[in-house]
Amino acid sequence: MNVLVLYAHPVETSFNAGLHRTIVERLTAAGHTVDDCDLYAEDFDPRLTRKERMAYHDQRSAAEPAAPYVERLLRADALVLCYPVWNYGFPAILKGFFDRVFLPGVSFKLIDGEVRPSLHNISKIAAVTTYGGSRFRAMLMGDPPRRLIKRMLRATVKPGAPVIYLAQYSMNLSTDETRRAFMAQVAASMDAF
Repeated sequence: MNVLVLYAHPVETSFNAGLHRTIVERLTAAGHTVDDCDLYAEDFDPRLTRKERMAYHDQRSAAEPAAPYVERLLRADALVLCYPVWNYGFPAILKGFFDRVFLPGVSFKLIDGEVRPSLHNISKIAAVTTYGGSRFRAMLMGDPPRRLIKRMLRATVKPGAPVIYLAQYSMNLSTDETRRAFMAQVAASMDAF
């Protein structure tokens, strides 16, 4: 399976960086082809420009700034995201990826005014994330990142595609033991991916 890994954390020594390395290593060892897209290392620009917004509904072109990322997304059979939750949302760079790459004609089509999901090449999704706060606090806020993955992404990809959401809550209170346990859970999930 060709797996696009979207990684969004700016610090190479972070726990998220370790999760990212584990994801890539385990998927590769399991025989998958991994397209490792480190948004910070690739200096991805998350800003949707005026020109891009004005041409949002136009036919896609290879000359567009986000075209290489669109091609990578369309080549993928599966998608794995690795990111921290900041302020109950995605890091800006990951949110910008969705804004600039999940476009009409790519992730959905407008047919007679109706949105029809079209990213059917993606047959499996996994999200690996960390939260500073507890699961209870995230639930009080509606846990937007979980809902975006489990609902929005699920509705965009191949119907019936499985969606895995692995979250380490309470990172502010985590210990070596809790981090090791979560890392092992992520490794096992990628081994079985």
